[in-house]
Amino acid sequence: MRPSWLAQFLADERLPESYGAFVEEVARPLADDIAGRADAPGLVVGICGAQGSGKSTLTAALARLLEMRGLKAAVLSLDDLYLTHAERQALAAQAHPLLATRGVPGTHDVALGERLLVELDQPGSVALPAFDKARDDRVAGPSFEGPADVVLFEGWCVGARPQRPEDLAVPINDLERKRDPDGAWRAYVNEALAGPYRRLFSRIDHLVLLQAPGFEAVLGWRLEQERKLRERLAREGRDLARVMSDEQVRAFVQHYERLTRWILAEMPGRADMVVPLDAARRPVAARGA
Repeated sequence: MRPSWLAQFLADERLPESYGAFVEEVARPLADDIAGRADAPGLVVGICGAQGSGKSTLTAALARLLEMRGLKAAVLSLDDLYLTHAERQALAAQAHPLLATRGVPGTHDVALGERLLVELDQPGSVALPAFDKARDDRVAGPSFEGPADVVLFEGWCVGARPQRPEDLAVPINDLERKRDPDGAWRAYVNEALAGPYRRLFSRIDHLVLLQAPGFEAVLGWRLEQERKLRERLAREGRDLARVMSDEQVRAFVQHYERLTRWILAEMPGRADMVVPLDAARRPVAARGA
């Protein structure tokens, strides 16, 4: 029988019962570990996971569990730090057309992220950003009354490190071959990781990785997400114009492929906790604290 708080959490987040095992097996022990480390305000926990891996669900569950333990937990998503639509258009015109598409390092307001981590460590109200993916633009988000005992900083490339420049030479997919033949886009992304993103990620005290079994599984998860969105909007009689077809999803995830593969190869050796997942997003055997 599910604990009452877990049943309520699944209902609040509109999650199926099957997610209960993930929360019990991953979120609960991780919350215990984080609570033991939060002896002073401002602990920053980085949660990295590829698209569709369940990092948003894990983050929401952790926030609920930490609050049940009497801790103030703030949630900061890397997605909510995207540059505005106008800023990305200007960046694309200046640096590379592919930077108009949100997602990769270089398309976030890193300075805003650094400022928010400082503000969340202090007393007072902090206005958090939000990003509306349907509008492809930033909007006003919630406020948080600081200081936070714990900041849960989640995102698909949170904590990522740059590759060696020589490793960028060979394109890994059609997007890189056709739209970045000289490697300028991937070099820009890599340099962003080596510079401003490294400063931002250096604020992380405890790094957790939800480890997909491979990029092919990530593509499958992303296709599943979009199909469910398409079905839900169709039932509600809403416009499907912004929903991607399977072919469009396959093209879209190529923007993320290089760095996703690199994270899955490089990060497990240094993350404080690694949660390997199978293709059905079930935890296999967590490693680390």
